[in-house]
Amino acid sequence: MGLFSRRVDLVIGQAAPDFTLFDQNRKSHTLSGYRGRWVVLYFYPRDDTPGCTVEACGFRDAATTLRGMDVEVLGVSTDGVECHGKFAEKFDLPFPLLADPGGVTARRYGSLRSLGPLKVARRHTFLIDAGGGVAKIYREVKPREHSARVIADIGKLRAS
Repeated sequence: MGLFSRRVDLVIGQAAPDFTLFDQNRKSHTLSGYRGRWVVLYFYPRDDTPGCTVEACGFRDAATTLRGMDVEVLGVSTDGVECHGKFAEKFDLPFPLLADPGGVTARRYGSLRSLGPLKVARRHTFLIDAGGGVAKIYREVKPREHSARVIADIGKLRAS
């Protein structure tokens, strides 16, 4: 296991591991490129599955509120660019879905799960503050209420 594939047990206040991944439109995204803005970095297991669809649509429905808060949403799974494209189009998702087919980024965030030979991202979310630090970690996510909880937490964190 090389330096860029090792699992990191992240803690609040730590710098979020940087990455460069491609989205559903084959556009490159680097976490450090979002400095100055808050980022909701959510990992999810598979495109177009029930829980993942509910979670993604929750962020879609909250997109105007999040944009108004100057918050970017980035979804990450081990699915490929083409699969992400179909999922984003089917549900009109207005944010990047990043392809992490080898699971390197998910592993670095402690969010990779092995199911035999299959590797999928765990349903985890990280709030990254404007300085690139981990502000909050969600290891237990309930897809239906997740976007509302994230919005409330961002408001509290910014107020403190």
